[in-house]
Amino acid sequence: MALIVNNNPASIAAQRNLSVSTLSLNRSVERLSSGLRVTRAADDAAGLGLSESLRAQIRSINQATRNASDGISLTQIADGAAATIGSLLARLRELSSQSASGTVGNTERSYIDQEFIALRSEIDRIAQVTEFNGQALTSGSTISFSIAIGFRSGAGNTLSLDLNDITTSSLGLSTVNVSTSANATSALANIDSAISAIASARAEYGSIQNRFEATIANLQVTSENLTAAESRIRDADIALETANFTKNQILVQAGIATLAQANTLPQQALALLRG
Repeated sequence: MALIVNNNPASIAAQRNLSVSTLSLNRSVERLSSGLRVTRAADDAAGLGLSESLRAQIRSINQATRNASDGISLTQIADGAAATIGSLLARLRELSSQSASGTVGNTERSYIDQEFIALRSEIDRIAQVTEFNGQALTSGSTISFSIAIGFRSGAGNTLSLDLNDITTSSLGLSTVNVSTSANATSALANIDSAISAIASARAEYGSIQNRFEATIANLQVTSENLTAAESRIRDADIALETANFTKNQILVQAGIATLAQANTLPQQALALLRG
């Protein structure tokens, strides 16, 4: 092999290979420390683009799940109010039946009517104060909500709720009283109608809750599958990266030793001159 002083091709080749090995080692360290196979666009441009799209979908799905959970909370609050009002209606029917009896005197009937009016007012109070996040749930002419339960735009990604007004006015009880036997007898029909309306409202609340729960279950499965897909694209295989790290570490150490040897070649020419 010719001895050259002005240039050292062996050293240049050793430097180039050492640079490649060092870069590979740095990437292995970066992947192992971050747990990611794709840490920059240069690692996998197409994979990074798909991964970012999946991440956006996953975040949207998780928000839709929270929205559906809020929907369950909303209907549970409305159902709780309806259940309480249902109990009050049962008591109103009991009072009406008692007042309608001919065995009750006028004085006792006036006491019954006082309780009847008080409970009727309590129904209105409950209906008017029942709300979710400042929005009325059981009183008002329009009680509608649109809840986003999907991760895309368009039909099928929102669920519209139309809740029931369960004030005494809506139930047909705002002017009902049991001050007389005749009024009490007439009140029974109104109260029965109101009890039926409350039962219907609660059935609707239950069906809405079941739909939200089914939606949440589906969203969770979708989120799980998309997360797994995103992981396969972006996450590092630790076993593989550990093997690459060990290989690159050995190559760097060997490159350093080889470069040191290559740098001594010009000195051999100097030794020849001295000899």
